Amino acid sequence: MTINLTPEQKAATVIVSLGVDKASKIYKYLSEDEIEKLTVEVAKLGHVESEATHAVLDEFYKTCLTQKVVTDGGLEYARTVLEKAFGESTANSLLQKVTQSLKSRSFGFIRKSDSKNLFSILQHERAQTIALVLSYTNEEMTAQLISELSPEKRLQVVESIARMESASPEAIKIVENEIKKKFSGILTTDYTTVGGIDYIANVMNHMDRGNEKLIFDELGRKDAELADTIRKKMFVFEDIITMDDRSIQRFIRECDMKDMVYALKNANKQITDVIFNNMSTRMKESIQSDMEVTVNVRLKDVEEAQQRIVGIIRRLEEEGELIISKGGKDDIIA
Repeated sequence: MTINLTPEQKAATVIVSLGVDKASKIYKYLSEDEIEKLTVEVAKLGHVESEATHAVLDEFYKTCLTQKVVTDGGLEYARTVLEKAFGESTANSLLQKVTQSLKSRSFGFIRKSDSKNLFSILQHERAQTIALVLSYTNEEMTAQLISELSPEKRLQVVESIARMESASPEAIKIVENEIKKKFSGILTTDYTTVGGIDYIANVMNHMDRGNEKLIFDELGRKDAELADTIRKKMFVFEDIITMDDRSIQRFIRECDMKDMVYALKNANKQITDVIFNNMSTRMKESIQSDMEVTVNVRLKDVEEAQQRIVGIIRRLEEEGELIISKGGKDDIIA
């Protein structure tokens, strides 16, 4: 099945399936670096089962069709066409992939910059401008940049990203022109989804615990409903109590026991009980013993340990190794 193939292997499968003549025409549109990478993948590909090949080609066709209808008629038109053709679930999945690809075409200069240079340029911009630009970076860089802003502007940027749904080519062009003196910009003609609750939730997932708490405290006082909506899309250390036993046992196996000792020093009884109930008696006793002799622990160290454990949980979920609940968004079938 295609789930076992990387994106690079899928590209190689498409090239092999097209044959030499058609594949050579595609190569004309690729850069030297892309040609080199693709050729290596073709050489390494080996045998791909016919069922997997068919699935890859089907995915490629749907992606091409989605790209075309989005470009021709915009997102809403594309959604209507795709839902009629493939159903709501598949349409949503296709649109998410393609709009993410369209996003990568805009503000390409950002991805060539490090966070320090980008911050020096953005820190004096309006919150709405910063929010739009950061919606085109990855979550980790966005979290880092937001953390470095002043408390007032930090909150404004988080709010702006959370409330953002789409941006027109004109708006994006204006923002690009504002900062093109520092970076070479790529002008876009695509409408694409930017920002929004899901994006800012992922940003907050990459934020350190101290800034995460500060932002939510401030946002909660200003707009409790928005803060709650963002929280429901996130996974934080306290959400471990919502996980099933098998998932808890899975991430425990990956954790550094020193991190577990530190993380539980400041945890409430409910979390501690849930974690201990999914450990062997020997491991539980060992951690409890270490907790008793571990004193004068800085809150910063506790928060960092909790953050590392949450990072493990998120990674395992991305790899399909466990399931975490995100505000009731996912339907789970037993």
